[in-house]
Amino acid sequence: MQEIVDTVVIGAGVIGLAVARELAQRGREVWLLEQAGAIGQGISARSSEVVHAGIYYPIGSWKARLCVEGRELLYGYCAARGVPFRRLGKLVIATEDAQLPLLESMAMRARASGVDDLVLLDADGVARLEPSLRCRGALSSPSTGIIDSHALMWSLLADAEAAGAVLVLHSPVRRIDCDGGVLRLEIGEEGSDNVSLLATRQLVNAAGLDAAGLAAMIEGLPDVPRARYAKGNYFSVAGRVPFERLIYPLPEPGGLGVHLTLDLGGQARFGPDVEWVEQPDYQVDPGRAGAFAEAIRRWWPALPEAALMPAYAGVRPKLDGRSGDFCIEGPEVHGLDGLVNLFGIESPGLTACLAIAREVGDRLDGHRPVALDID
Repeated sequence: MQEIVDTVVIGAGVIGLAVARELAQRGREVWLLEQAGAIGQGISARSSEVVHAGIYYPIGSWKARLCVEGRELLYGYCAARGVPFRRLGKLVIATEDAQLPLLESMAMRARASGVDDLVLLDADGVARLEPSLRCRGALSSPSTGIIDSHALMWSLLADAEAAGAVLVLHSPVRRIDCDGGVLRLEIGEEGSDNVSLLATRQLVNAAGLDAAGLAAMIEGLPDVPRARYAKGNYFSVAGRVPFERLIYPLPEPGGLGVHLTLDLGGQARFGPDVEWVEQPDYQVDPGRAGAFAEAIRRWWPALPEAALMPAYAGVRPKLDGRSGDFCIEGPEVHGLDGLVNLFGIESPGLTACLAIAREVGDRLDGHRPVALDID
C-alpha cells in the first residue's frame, strides 16, 4: 500500500530538522525521514558546535550570505527558545609577520559580506586579551559563539512536530523514481522484504553525506556531484586551558586549520584536521596527536607534553569538481519541479541552518503541492 504525502524531507540532521520546521510552519504536510534510530546522528553530531560570524567565505557565495543571515536568526532563535549558547568571540591569528596581510584581506572580504564588527589586533592587543597566546596579530570576531547543537535539534523537532510534521525513524530510502511529476520513494533496509512506498510532489534531499548518492538514484537527473569525504579528527586535553575565546589559525586547504574550541562547560577541543577518506570513518588514530601538538605549539608553546587525548571525528561532505560553496539545486538547475537537493552542506551549515531552511521554503513556494492523483 502506497502512502501519499505533500512534502518529504530526507535526513533528520540539523538541516533537515530546520527545513521540516520551516515547511510545516508554512502550512505544508511534512514527513521527515531518517534512516537512523534517532535524530542528528550524522554530521550534526560531530561538529565543533561553533556559531560562525561569516569571515571566511567568498563575497556573494551561499556560504557568506547564509552564514551572516543565519547567525542572527540562530542567536535570536536560541534566545527565544532557551537553547544554550554563548557569544564568547574568536581570534583568527597570524603566527608569522608574513601572514598579517592575509588577516587584512580576510577582514576586507568579511566586511563586504556584512560582518561589521571585526577588529584587527597587533601582538600587544592580543596579549591583553589572551596572555598565553603567541602570535604576531589577530582578527577579533566578537560575534562568533558556541551552541548546544543537540538542544538546538530537539527544539527544532519540537517546533516541527507542533506544526504538524511527522518524524519517521528507521526509514532509509533505497529507491527514488519520478513518474509524471510525482516522486515515488521505496523505503526499507537493503535486502529486506519489509518495504514501504511513499509518493510526493515535493522532496527535499537533506541527507548530508548521503545526499549525492540519493540524488543519483533519480534517473535522468543531470550533473549530480560526486561526494568526497574530508574526515576531521578532534583531540581533547584534560583540565582547563588558559583561553577564554576560540583560537583559529589561518585556514588551510579543505578546512580551517587545527583550532581551539570550547564547549559550554569550558572543556577544550582541538581540531579538526583534514584527512581524506574513501568512506566515512569515525575512529581517531592516537598517532595523529604528534602533528596536532606541533600545530598547536605554534601559538600555544606551553601545551603540556602528552596532554592530547583522542576525542571524536567528523566527516565533511566535499563535492568533487565544485567550488566548495553550498550547493542548493532546485528545478531551475535540474528541471524537476518540487525537488530541492542540498549538496555539500558542511561548515557553516549549523550556523546557517535557519537561513538554508528559509531559502528552501522560498524556492518551494513557487511549487505548492496539489492533490495527488495516484493509482
